[in-house]
Order: sequence, then structure tokens, then C-alpha cells
Amino acid sequence: MSYARKVRAVCHQKEPMRHDTPPWTPATPDPERPAQVRRILRLFRPYRGRLALVGLLVAASALVSVASPFLLREILDDAIPGRRTGLLTLLALGMIAAAVVNSVFGVLQTLISTTVGQRVMHDLRAAVYDRLQRMPLAFFTRTRTGEVQSRIANDIGGMQATVTSTATSLVSNLTSVVATVVAMLALDWRLTVVSLLLLPLFVWISRRVGNERKKITSQRQKQMAAMSAMVTESLSVSGILLGRTMGRSDSLTQDFTRESERLVGLEVRASMAGRWRMSTIGVVMAAMPAVIYWAAGIALQAGGPAVSIGTLVAFVSLQQGLFRPTVSLLSTGVDMQTSLALFARIFEYLDLPIDITEPARPVRLETVRGEVRFDGVDFDYDAKDPASPKGTLRGIDLTIPAGGSLAVVGSTGSGKTTLSYLVPRLYDVTGGRVLIDGVDVRDLDFDSLARAVGVVSQETYLFHASIADNLRFAKPDATDAEIVAAAEAAQIHDHIAALPEGYDTLVGERGYRFSGGEKQRLALARTILRDPPVLILDEATSALDTRTEQAVQKAIDGLTAGRTTLTIAHRLSTVRDADRIVVLDGGRIAEQGTHEELLALDGRYAALVRRDAKLSPVVPAA
Repeated sequence: MSYARKVRAVCHQKEPMRHDTPPWTPATPDPERPAQVRRILRLFRPYRGRLALVGLLVAASALVSVASPFLLREILDDAIPGRRTGLLTLLALGMIAAAVVNSVFGVLQTLISTTVGQRVMHDLRAAVYDRLQRMPLAFFTRTRTGEVQSRIANDIGGMQATVTSTATSLVSNLTSVVATVVAMLALDWRLTVVSLLLLPLFVWISRRVGNERKKITSQRQKQMAAMSAMVTESLSVSGILLGRTMGRSDSLTQDFTRESERLVGLEVRASMAGRWRMSTIGVVMAAMPAVIYWAAGIALQAGGPAVSIGTLVAFVSLQQGLFRPTVSLLSTGVDMQTSLALFARIFEYLDLPIDITEPARPVRLETVRGEVRFDGVDFDYDAKDPASPKGTLRGIDLTIPAGGSLAVVGSTGSGKTTLSYLVPRLYDVTGGRVLIDGVDVRDLDFDSLARAVGVVSQETYLFHASIADNLRFAKPDATDAEIVAAAEAAQIHDHIAALPEGYDTLVGERGYRFSGGEKQRLALARTILRDPPVLILDEATSALDTRTEQAVQKAIDGLTAGRTTLTIAHRLSTVRDADRIVVLDGGRIAEQGTHEELLALDGRYAALVRRDAKLSPVVPAA
């Protein structure tokens, strides 16, 4: 099992998923949960061997560091006064060697800890992305794309310093503090007590600063997510077209400027939070050597025991060696409290429940005939919430024989698209069953279901990549010959071949370098390459002009030959030849039959045909 999956297993908490809420807004993170620290520590568990090595390097570095003041004391109290040149040389070389060894250990610590930290960040990114890939479609209909991107980029990126250096810094500084305090006690316990009197105050100040920065960080990340969402929406091709054609470019710029100004204020607050208090700690620590010299002088004048110059200098050196890691330790504590807000936002995504899951023992369809059956199907967007819309689909009983075709028509909101989404399990039924070759789709493994069902929708999506790469998304190992054959079947090969770069032509953002009909035929070619036995056409030609529709329809006719086809129709001219036509009204089947039978019935379908005839020059014949 990949570590990304282990992260998901560690973080998953089962909670009901709501489908009826307004645009999804994350709950306010609660960084104080004790379990959260344990979850963070578990992220480092696979790398405990490397972290143990870092710990050994840290301990060795701390021991080497505290040795230098003792060597200095011997130089001042013995080697120089006694004119012992050999001893002086040896002690000086010892101090130089200690510095060299410390530097080497420091580089190794940085290398190992940075590698571990980057691996942890990689695991988090992969786990969050994988989690989002398995979220139900309803989640993405309520969540802004920029918010999702911000979680992966800004939040995980903001934790870089914490996960790459905090663990090492914590262990290193803690070890240095302990070793230094022991060394100071060995030199003079009275001066040690004086040096440590203010440490509790420093700890209290750092905790206050950490809490303050943590709150600001949570606000800052939300603001960054809002800006990311605004950029994603307004600077896409669609956003630019809408802004310019509506004359709102200046307004969008002003909105972004206001959001950016809010972020400036939060960044300044985050940077300055507790800065004066932490500066006070720095001033006090800088003044402590003077306090030690003063205390030693007062003690001597009062008749106390004399402290040698070597001991006093060595002690002050140790004291400075104590204060540096102490300040760093306090700063690390502040950074960790700040990072808890970021971890909370990441764990919030990792904790999102997944409604549509693969069964423990899934059925694998090796060969698919293509029979599709709706057996007493009901569907509500949230069956558990009384406030959610009811009756989205009710009592749907339909069978599409293998290789047969069924068209579904009806007014807007009648449940046509929802019905089509149940076959590939973009949603799960709340009652009844959807079966392929007699097997409930909820019992199928995801790979079998994905191979069995292909979807071509009105909303064609193409990646910002070459034509060939977009087609190979359906079949990564497709040969050039297979790609060309699929494009020919989709009536788009001649157009591609006429382009200067042919199949290497970049399609642009969401395929905007191509017309609607060309994009639709590219989508058809992609589906042809995948060769699914069951095909769903969700209003695939409704946005096209009549001439383009005829070209695309010709490609569709080639694609549907021999396949089980479920067509969601907007223009009735595209479905009159279907084996069976179903009219949905309010989520229920109102009528069904062939084109001729429904016209003779002179009911809802006949009314739709008459309406269609008024709107289109192409009139379906009886």
C-alpha cells in the first residue's frame, strides 16, 4: 500500500456527506485537538529510521558544542598563564576541530531532515489529490476550484518550513539546551540559577505569540484560498471572455485589488504578531552576560567564593550557547502552533467521507454485452435531509437491451441528466438498482465500470495539451494508427491533418482553439478510442448549429453502431430513430414508446415535437 493511502487511512473519519448545502465552505479548523498532534507525528512514522539518524547527529553535535567552552576555560586558566605552548596549541586545535565537526553534522542534519520533510509534503499532496479524485460529483458542484487548488498549493506549501526543519530544530535545540544546562551546572550552579530565572517568562510570552499567529494564519489561508478561486475563475478563457463581453474587466480588477489589500493586512499582522515581545526576549538575553559579570562581582565583594576568569568566560559562552537554542526553541514552538492551522485545513480534506466506494469483493466484468436496466430506481440528492428536494427520480423501470438505444427527453429539471449519471456511478441510487448485464453497478469494480461505460456530454473538456495527448487520455497505450482511425470515425481527421502541426497541435485552455463542433468531434474520437460497450450521450449536440450538428451526428451514428446507447436529448431531431423514447416529467416516466407511437398518442412528446418545430428549421417528420 502506498504511503498516500496510509495517510488517508490514518486521517479518515466516517461522517455523513451533505449534498444539499450552498457552495461548500470548510468548517473552522480546530488546531487544539490533541489527536491532531498525533496525526502529524504519524506522518513521519515511515521515516523514523532517518529521523533516528538525525537524532544521533544532533546529540553528537550538542556534545561537541558544549566541549568548546571547557577547552576555552583551560586555555584561559591554565595554558596561557602557565605558558604551556603545547597544551595551548592542542586546545586551540580542539576548538577548531569542534567547529569543523559541528559544521559537517549540521550539513548532514539539513540534508536528511529536508529530504524527510519533502517526502512528507509529497505524501500529503498525493493523499489529498487522491482523496479529491474519489470524491462524489456533488462535492465539486459546491466547491470552488480555486479553494481546492489553494489547499494543495498554498496550505501544503506553507508547511514546508515546519515539516523540513522543525523536527530537526526541535530535537537539536532541545538537546543543546539540556547539554548546556548540565555543563553550566558543572561550572557554577549559582550563576546557572541566575541565568534560568527568566526562562518561564520567555515560555509564557512565546505561547501567547504562537496563539496569536495561529489565529491570523487561519484567516490568511482563507483569504489566499479566496484569491486563488478568484484568479482561477476570472483568468480562465471563459472568465476573460465573460468579463470583456460584459464590460466588467475593470470591476474584476478592482475586486481582486480589494482582496489583495486584505491579504496585505493579514500578512503584515502575521509578520508583526508578537514581534515586540519576542524582541524583548532578545534584548534580555543580550543583557544577560552583563548581569552575570555583575552578579559575579557582587558575590566577590560580599565575600563569596571567587570565580576564575576562565570559568566566568566559559560560563558566559555557555550561557549564550543556551540562549540561542532557547530562542530558537521558542520560535519553533510559535511556528508549530502556526502550522497547526495549516495541518487542520489539510486534514479537513483528508477527513472528507467518500460516498461512492468500491465493494470489499467487487465483481469484475471480463466481457460486457451491454444490457442496462433501471430496476425501481429512486434518487434524491440527500435522502436523509427533509429539507432537500424530493422526487428527483421516482420509480424508474427501464431496460435497454444489449446493442439497443434509448432516448430520454423532457423539460429542464425533469431528471434526464441525473438518470444518465446513475449508470457510471457519478451518483448512487437511493432506491432500487441500476444493472449492467444483470450486475448492480454498485457491485462492480471501478475499472470494469469505467471500461464498460463511456460518456459524451455537451460540456466537452479538453486538457491544455496536444490533440494526440488528449485522445490518448482514453487509452494511454494507443498507437498512432489507432488515434488516426478514431479521428476518422469521428469525422475530424481531415481537419487535424490540415493543421500545421497535425496531431501535435495544442488545443489550448479547455480546447478554445477549436470550434464547438470540432471539440465535440474530438471528444467523440476520444470515446471511440476507448471503445466502451455502453455509451451515454448527454445532449451532445444541443449547443451546435444545425450544420455542425449534422456533421457531429454523422460521427455519433458511427460511434453508436453496435453499442448500447442512452441518449439525453434536447433537440428531438437527434432521437427520432431510437429504439425507444422515454419522456420524463418531474422525475417520473410520463410516456414511452417509439417516435411514431408517441406522436400518435398526442401527449407530452407530441407537444415537445411541436415546440421543437417552432424553434428549429429542421422539423422531425412523423
